[in-house]
Amino acid sequence: MTRTVYYTASSLDGFIADPDNSLAWLLSRDIDEDGPMAYPGFRAGIGAAALGATTYQWILDNDPDGWEYTMPSWVFTHREFAAHDGITFTTDDVRAVHAAMVEAAGDRDVWLIGGGDLVGQFADAGLLDEVWVQYAPVTLGGGAPLLPRHVELRLEEHARNREFLCARYAVLPRT
Repeated sequence: MTRTVYYTASSLDGFIADPDNSLAWLLSRDIDEDGPMAYPGFRAGIGAAALGATTYQWILDNDPDGWEYTMPSWVFTHREFAAHDGITFTTDDVRAVHAAMVEAAGDRDVWLIGGGDLVGQFADAGLLDEVWVQYAPVTLGGGAPLLPRHVELRLEEHARNREFLCARYAVLPRT
């Protein structure tokens, strides 16, 4: 069964990007790419992805390989971007897009890359199943929040991966 998963890194004070929307604080950290709960293992189970315009723009501006993902992806945006194979730019509600994402994922999971507000919209619609967070040993004092919503979670798994405290949570049904 396809799950919808938010997999991200966070500062200890709960931010996924600094006040300038930068991830520089994260990229200098030591993590074992083959270690517990690391990105390559997670990525192997992903069939489709969704992200917001700010996250997409950061990737375009800062990743030397640019957009390198081959999975079907949806960018939720009101901005204009150049067309790109495999990416659907949308202003639709997350509910309307989620079914297409699940279909595209096949027997794999859907990855919500970020940002936190977009993930919050999926949570509000009852479409978020898990949250995976890799906590880096740094505080930012401000920036883009991890998940700016009230969401009840249950810790399912945790591990240390070099500098990171990694945690996987199940999203609990609203009561």
